Amino acid sequence: MSRGPQQSEEQQMAVRIEHDLVGDKEVPADAYYGVHTVRAVENFAITGSTIAQFPDLITALAAVKQAAAQANRDLDLLSPDIAAAIIGVCEEIRAGRLVDQFVVDPVQGGAGTSTNMNTNEVIANRALELLGRPRGSYDVIHPLDHVNLGQSTNDVYPTAVRLALVTSLHRLGHSLGALATAFTEKAAEFSGVLKMGRTQLQDAVPMTLGQEFTTYAVMIEEDRQRLTEAAALLLESNLGGTAIGTGINGHPRYAELACAYLAEISGESVRPAGDFIEATQDCGAFVQLSGVLKRVAVKLSKTCNDLRLTSSGPTAGLGEINLPPVQAGSSIMPGKVNPVIPEVVNQVAFEVIGNDLTVTLAAEAGQLQLNAFEPVIAYSLLRSLTHLRAACDTLATRCVPGITANREHLHDSVHRSIGLVTALAPHIGYAASTTLARQALTTGRTIKDLAAEGGLLTTDQLDTILRPENLTQPFGGPSAAATP
Repeated sequence: MSRGPQQSEEQQMAVRIEHDLVGDKEVPADAYYGVHTVRAVENFAITGSTIAQFPDLITALAAVKQAAAQANRDLDLLSPDIAAAIIGVCEEIRAGRLVDQFVVDPVQGGAGTSTNMNTNEVIANRALELLGRPRGSYDVIHPLDHVNLGQSTNDVYPTAVRLALVTSLHRLGHSLGALATAFTEKAAEFSGVLKMGRTQLQDAVPMTLGQEFTTYAVMIEEDRQRLTEAAALLLESNLGGTAIGTGINGHPRYAELACAYLAEISGESVRPAGDFIEATQDCGAFVQLSGVLKRVAVKLSKTCNDLRLTSSGPTAGLGEINLPPVQAGSSIMPGKVNPVIPEVVNQVAFEVIGNDLTVTLAAEAGQLQLNAFEPVIAYSLLRSLTHLRAACDTLATRCVPGITANREHLHDSVHRSIGLVTALAPHIGYAASTTLARQALTTGRTIKDLAAEGGLLTTDQLDTILRPENLTQPFGGPSAAATP
């Protein structure tokens, strides 16, 4: 991925000189970023991508900087003209502009300092442009003295990451809802299709295909609720705590004002943390979210395992359902079609489960008043959210709606299965039922025929007990009573 806007040879040769702690450095003359960003690009060529890959993070960073500028303006710490310029740039970024100027690698040393400085420099230089000043005129608007006023990477970065995660969570929740709806609609279509349920891959008792698909919808909806709970934990912010949570160099009223403005700008119920020192070092909310995403991944993967298994065949497998054919399956076996959509969802699930381990280790590795490894936590969580959402969308649009049932095969499987004997056990006893099952397995005859032939139950009694609606729900009461 490109680390900045495309430039002509002439533009690439034009530079401006900026200075930092390390010394002088050439910066592309037309870049909105500055010296700190250039050094970060050189130092952290890790993932081959940039933070621009995560637009929710860029939007959140701009929201935090806008809230800070509005708070500092209200506190008379920023002049109205400088504050207005900074706020204007933040609004531009939140509208999708300047994203290509966010060029640092998402995985970086420094606890997110490079991301914060990239943001400060872009805002400062664009604000200078709005005021008719050349880029790099930091005596007028400085990335640190003005854009980062009253802030630290250690409160800006985690607050922005939390806000970005909440935004991504909303999107994942919507995609999960659409997937649950797809399964619910398919369940209604299959509501009258009888099949054998299985435990340990062995015949168990009958159920409907609709019940099986309803289960998938219910599991997904449960996870949507857990996502909502995880999001609530992320809306606690340490903004205003500055370096370690003590609020050094900050105005006493800054935290309250900045959080209030951030809530207004983002539309989320951002609130100040109860203890800023604790909030600055604690990554518990990230671990909680990661665990919930792993839960989502595990259940999606289990669902896709079921889809692959029940569609196996078409002639030598279970063959209960048919997945829609979306592409040819083999370069050597003509006519082969593979369950590629469930397979890709499985792989996303494996990635998310691995990301959870990364988040766990990074959170555990924090030391004293700061966790320096929040960048890899953010990178892992944002990727998990992005990929899970894409997986859900793919499953909901490219697979579930096109699933069909092999109804005749399912019907025959139920009536050939010895699992039907479970329905007879309350009426003829466990021992007689076991004998009947062995006879059916040995002879290949049906449970119903053998029970009638042996005089264990009358034909009418068998018809009542083995009625489909009685096989797939609690069955009892006077009308169901049957005695041999």
